[in-house]
Amino acid sequence: MRCWGNFLAAAVAALLFSGAAKKPQPPKNLFNPLETFAPLALPDPINAYRSGDGTPGPDYWQNRADYEIHANLDTASNTLSADETITYTNNSPTDLDSVWLQLEQDIYRKDSRGRYATGRDVTQFTEGFVFDSVEIDAPGGMTKAETFVNDTRMQIRLARPLSARGGKLKIHIRYHYTLPGKFGGRTAHDASPDGEIYDIAQWYPRMAVYDDLRGWNTRPYVGSEFYLDYGNIAYDITVPSDMLVAGSGELVNPEDVLTEAERARLKEAASSDKTVMIRDAKEIADPASRPSKTPTLTWRFRMANTRDVAFSASKAFVWDAARINLPEGKTALAMSFYPAESAGAEGWGRSTEYLKDSVENFSKRWFVYPWPTAVNVAGPVAAMEYPALTFNDPKVKNKDLFYITAHEIGHSWFPMIVGTDENRNPWMDEGFNTFMDIYEHEDFQNGIYAPKRDAEYAQAGGNPADAILPILNDPDAPIVVTGADRVTEKYRHAVSYFKSAFGLVLLREQILGKERFDWAFRKFIRDWAYKHPSPSDFFRAMNSAAGEDLSWFWRGWYFNNWTLDLAVTGVAYVDKDPKKGSIVTIANLDRLPMPAIVVVEYADGSTAAFRLPVETWFKKKSIDLKFESTAEVTKVTIDPDRALPDKDRVNNIFPREAR
Repeated sequence: MRCWGNFLAAAVAALLFSGAAKKPQPPKNLFNPLETFAPLALPDPINAYRSGDGTPGPDYWQNRADYEIHANLDTASNTLSADETITYTNNSPTDLDSVWLQLEQDIYRKDSRGRYATGRDVTQFTEGFVFDSVEIDAPGGMTKAETFVNDTRMQIRLARPLSARGGKLKIHIRYHYTLPGKFGGRTAHDASPDGEIYDIAQWYPRMAVYDDLRGWNTRPYVGSEFYLDYGNIAYDITVPSDMLVAGSGELVNPEDVLTEAERARLKEAASSDKTVMIRDAKEIADPASRPSKTPTLTWRFRMANTRDVAFSASKAFVWDAARINLPEGKTALAMSFYPAESAGAEGWGRSTEYLKDSVENFSKRWFVYPWPTAVNVAGPVAAMEYPALTFNDPKVKNKDLFYITAHEIGHSWFPMIVGTDENRNPWMDEGFNTFMDIYEHEDFQNGIYAPKRDAEYAQAGGNPADAILPILNDPDAPIVVTGADRVTEKYRHAVSYFKSAFGLVLLREQILGKERFDWAFRKFIRDWAYKHPSPSDFFRAMNSAAGEDLSWFWRGWYFNNWTLDLAVTGVAYVDKDPKKGSIVTIANLDRLPMPAIVVVEYADGSTAAFRLPVETWFKKKSIDLKFESTAEVTKVTIDPDRALPDKDRVNNIFPREAR
């Protein structure tokens, strides 16, 4: 944005100057100040749980889900079997007579609702979760649970209510399921030249969220997004001994599953800013790269304060790592797992470099990364995020690998740290994350991949303020606050990613300024880390922390697809004499207002500028600006940097330029 730091000394604005010459008839004006600046009633209430300043209230509560899982991956039959123990803590003020679990693997059943919701011609199926037993702890010992399964949900009906404010329930589940192949989408397996790659997610029954806004959140899983509680997860995966396992969290038994050489290389990587090979392509076929001659090995992982875990397994993996440098002297470990054909300086050989830089940048700018590892995996699941672990396409290279790595690991902040309901509010994870990516693109190696222009942001390229206009002008485009299951693929990136992210850019760079925005956004992340903010909490948090009532912007940009059209509608002179001063008339012709820079150029070569605040439009549709000048006006420009999403740039300039 151009700096106009000294313009106030050169120009003074006055309102409604009566001595102006007759101006041209202005075009049709759709702007209604009473509509735009009306009080905004946010959907979620202010109470003891959620405060008026957008922070958790004094009585805010959140239930907790801790997991212990022992799983076996059978690559001969492509099945996963597991014993799972869930310790569920009811911190709510309400006794619960039942609890609900999410069964995402049931989306692959023939009778799944998701088969019809996706709009795809689904032809491959599994049986979903097959339960060998579901039991709960009872006073007399474990007892068979009373269960009710409906699509991708399971209800456990309790003989005795789970008491409020700290009651605990242990659930024991033995299950197995057939792994979906490439058709699985977000969990799948597929072949590579050196062996099958398994990307495993949504692989264990997970507790549904019970919250203060809706009680049990039991929307069926139809292939979009998730909403989960936090806890500690201890899990182990037994796999064929020739496989490597990349998992969310910390590997706690490296001495059992890694060779002495691999452990030494990992130790080296933990103190190296340069990427260190843990297992290279030549070692894939070398039996000495695995520590045991036994048929299987068990990999044990632990992850604290997380909402989920995922893992990947293959004998085809190359593995490298490097240290992540975090604020206050903290460190973590960036790691990449990929098949040999994906290696190289143009491909996944730079994955760890990109991963490391992104985590360091996001930690410095917004909130410190909390987990000991960050993992990027090349496999059949392309572009999907889980806590501390991402799945990406083995074929992606260069700039595309950078942007997708930055984006997917960025989800560690939204929604993995700030635990938004992705299903209802995809814009709060995809849009917020895309926004962070914009500045990572600018910062990485002095912007060699900048500006960010990709499938997520300004897809058509060019100026984002121009690229957003087709969406704003599309009568079929959904509003930003539309739920993930309701946004069609045509608009998914354009609205949930791009428009949401660009809204934050406008707030940061045009409305609030970087200092106010950054302070408020960091505070929002800090206040809601490992909690469940709603959109109302975000809107209130930004209003309060930034010291600005932004209701007009929330209404126009998030709850509507309103458009902006500022126009120069007249230029005149005081007493018709240029030597006595110039009068410029600016009109707001459409529903969305914005602050804007107005620049006036004179025949004597002088220039005057004025920043028109949004308060200009509180009561009026147009304004006369008087400038102290002694020469004729040669040009007037609104928004000279083209930073605002103004739908008609021709009328931003006087005299009018040819269309």
